[in-house]
Amino acid sequence: MQLELDKDGYLCKLSDWNTDVAEYLASTVNIKMTSEHWEVITLLRQFYTDTGISPAMRILVKMVKKALGPDKGNSIYLLTLFPDSPAKLAAKIAGLPRPTNCL
Repeated sequence: MQLELDKDGYLCKLSDWNTDVAEYLASTVNIKMTSEHWEVITLLRQFYTDTGISPAMRILVKMVKKALGPDKGNSIYLLTLFPDSPAKLAAKIAGLPRPTNCL
């Protein structure tokens, strides 16, 4: 797959994103996409469309909790889907820029 990525593996052109690209980006970080992953990715992309911001972890948790309920809107659940850094990994797979407040 011919994609232009930055040094951290994020898409350089957001317009290059599609579901196949998301599957590919997920595979580069050893994530097998499930419907639960897609729920979060869809929310992230909508949030970015509405705000122009890739949310950091605290905002991501609140957003997921509001949309999908308290069982999914917590950091432990998000860590099971996107290990180590849910906000960064989910943004990468969603084809969005790296969240600015994530280390």
